[in-house]
Amino acid sequence: MRMLPSSFQLSGNRLSLDPHDPDFVQNPYAAYAELHRVSPAFFWEQYGHWCFAGFDAVSALLRDRRFGRQILHVATREELGLPGPNPALANFDAVERHSLLELEPPGHTKLRKLINKAFVSRNVERLRPQIEALANRLIDGFAPGKPVELLERYATPIPLVTICGMLGVPVEAGPQLVAWSHAMCRMYVLDPSNDDARNADAAAGEFSAFLREHIVERRQNPADDLLSALIAAEQDGDTLTLDELISTIVLLLNAGHEATVHQIGNAVKTIVESGRDPAVLFADDKASAATVEECLRHDAPLHMFTRYALEDLTFDLEGHPVALKKGDTIGLMLGAANRDPRRFDEPGRFDPARDKNDNVSFGAGIHFCVGAPLARLELQVALPVLFERLPGLQVTEALRYADVYHFHGLERVPVTAG
Repeated sequence: MRMLPSSFQLSGNRLSLDPHDPDFVQNPYAAYAELHRVSPAFFWEQYGHWCFAGFDAVSALLRDRRFGRQILHVATREELGLPGPNPALANFDAVERHSLLELEPPGHTKLRKLINKAFVSRNVERLRPQIEALANRLIDGFAPGKPVELLERYATPIPLVTICGMLGVPVEAGPQLVAWSHAMCRMYVLDPSNDDARNADAAAGEFSAFLREHIVERRQNPADDLLSALIAAEQDGDTLTLDELISTIVLLLNAGHEATVHQIGNAVKTIVESGRDPAVLFADDKASAATVEECLRHDAPLHMFTRYALEDLTFDLEGHPVALKKGDTIGLMLGAANRDPRRFDEPGRFDPARDKNDNVSFGAGIHFCVGAPLARLELQVALPVLFERLPGLQVTEALRYADVYHFHGLERVPVTAG
């Protein structure tokens, strides 16, 4: 086992660990293994809240309706001792306010029902031919025998072009959408800087203005796309407001490419380092699906998801009660849960043939990722096409993960066809 990160200090169930520690960024799994061994429920001092690393606990808490993504619907800021809204994040907060990811029922229920129809597996499967054509077209654009950086040239365009096409948003705006998305996602890391906050708020404002113009145009000229469908959709007599539409489209565009880009890069690294034959891993649709699920388990793109306790409660973890007060945050360690030795034999081993390769990478419960069927399809197409078209694919430099925990993705993936 690799050495623990230098900042790792565990005393009972109190953890001190700098999430920016380079050793942790590059290999969080050594720390997770020690936590599984000693204390799968722990108070992470840098974050200031309890975290849960066990597969069963994470899976249960994702489904536990005593926890939610919102808290101000059941308590006031004054009651919880929370500061008022930051005026410098007015644009960012406006987008977050109506985000499907942040809502609880009944608001969440309305939005989810309107969006679900587009993302069910049978509808998503119809996109397979065009995703496959896109993947091949991207590889056709690689210069023969020359190194190529996969994140920029392959992993990013596949989910971005796909979700833009579904929504009816101009693909030509893709680079700008990615820049806005990256800026906004910096707000989800620990202690974002003032510059990060300014950039995120500016990105949210510009993103919203872009979409507002596009929504006005679509209202006047509906098309066969998801945006037009959402504008026209009605649920129990309600339609989406302009603010709800903007928040929903921002979420679908951001979530529709960020995690998939990371997962394609992580999967390429996993497969290359495993030494396994890609022709076997992707021999048919069944093998491809199993390989993708194992990649999702083995090196997930999102490692923590948070919830608020909606009431005073005690969560019992194998006879060790954790007392929580209403408004307390908990961290659900998705990447750690996927490596739980009590759930998976030799959890650090990449093995698509293992009996259990289920994972919590897409969450669970009412906030299970609405785009999971699309992400799985993109992975099941992008990875086989890549390894078939570039036999003997080799990584040309040491791969490094970006310092953006709790996201978990590589900075670059430069490769040659070998």
